[in-house]
Amino acid sequence: MDSNYKFDTLCVQAGYKADKGAPQVMPIVQNTTYRYYEAEDVAKLFDLESGDYMYSRLGNPTVSTLEKHMAALEGGTAAVAASSGQAATLMTILTLAEKGDHIISSSQVYGGTYNLFAVTLKKLGIDFSFIDTTSKAEDIVKMATPNTKAIFAETLANPALKVLNFKEFKEAANKLGVPLIIDNTLATPYLTKPILHGADIVLHSTTKFSDGHGTSVGGIVIEAGNFDWGKSHKFLSLTTPDESYHGLNFYEKFGDTAFSTKLRATMLRDLGGAMSPMNAFLTHQGLKTLHLRMERHTENALKLAEFLNNHNKVDWVIYPGLKTDPSYNLASMYMPKGAGGVLSFGVHGGREKGEILLRNLNLSSLVVHVGDIKTSVLHPASTTHRQMTEEEQVKAGISPELIRVSVGIEDIEDIIEDFDKALSSL
Repeated sequence: MDSNYKFDTLCVQAGYKADKGAPQVMPIVQNTTYRYYEAEDVAKLFDLESGDYMYSRLGNPTVSTLEKHMAALEGGTAAVAASSGQAATLMTILTLAEKGDHIISSSQVYGGTYNLFAVTLKKLGIDFSFIDTTSKAEDIVKMATPNTKAIFAETLANPALKVLNFKEFKEAANKLGVPLIIDNTLATPYLTKPILHGADIVLHSTTKFSDGHGTSVGGIVIEAGNFDWGKSHKFLSLTTPDESYHGLNFYEKFGDTAFSTKLRATMLRDLGGAMSPMNAFLTHQGLKTLHLRMERHTENALKLAEFLNNHNKVDWVIYPGLKTDPSYNLASMYMPKGAGGVLSFGVHGGREKGEILLRNLNLSSLVVHVGDIKTSVLHPASTTHRQMTEEEQVKAGISPELIRVSVGIEDIEDIIEDFDKALSSL
């Protein structure tokens, strides 16, 4: 689809256009394999000489539609869908790094991501160093080793809600000659497009705002197509012959889609973290209203943040859309449409009172989720970030009393009334 269309139009139209007499709505191709009549045609699939489908672990028409849709929204050259956001992150790292390599990550990341980096991938011999989201480029560079392969961060940290200083992290990545990987899950391309600010690879847990309705677990990796893999000696898996594909050089063969092709052809092939066609269909449908939902999520979140910020039983509120928030200036720069649909706060009386508050909420749901059309709450220290030590939680921006709110698209007066009644019970 023409990339010159505005974002709202791309939300509705990108990824699929019906041929003459074909279904207007993208069909669900619930299928595992694809028929051919000549052995030579199948051989071309395995040699990556053909872009046709052979097996739905590696590609499926419905999943491909979602990939094209998200690539259009983020402004990338290609995308690869995965079974979850965790799978997308894992395959991205393993495409770039191996035993003995090193990656620099922001310390303000989702708890599952932190555990993947600090525990699971450490067991595989990949080392991670963690640094604050607001760090200067020179401090990030100081953490590098000769084997540093990438810098990783979230646009909007979950649940610390610090806004990334793209300028500093991109400057550091440039100095080190490594790609900048950005998880854009909470911000979504509606609020900011990391590629425009220097990201080389963008990740999403599509389970969140992309789907938006709590139906489908998934993830996706989008390639910007701007990184010169051939300029550095660090990425030999992309720039030297691959034995598993008869000496194919991915960078020479695929150019600005080399990374995504390599990820699909090796990591998706070997690890098998493929997205199901049904989940791709539902997520594709969700993206069609992303612009409308994010506008309402953002509007409601700001109003709830203002209400909580002025409540006498609330000690503090973190929301980058508040002028008093430390990330307000960065949010204004990188997310001019608003600061998203998630906020965090702490009630007077700490964690004990916070637990009482959670029990007394009625409209808002206590669930391990974020980015749904329904308002939901969570206590990260005892749930999503439970595996971290208290010291690690504090570095990640998570205090013991922190309550995360994913503000839905219900009537804001009902949302505020729900929190007001729960606070009055303290």
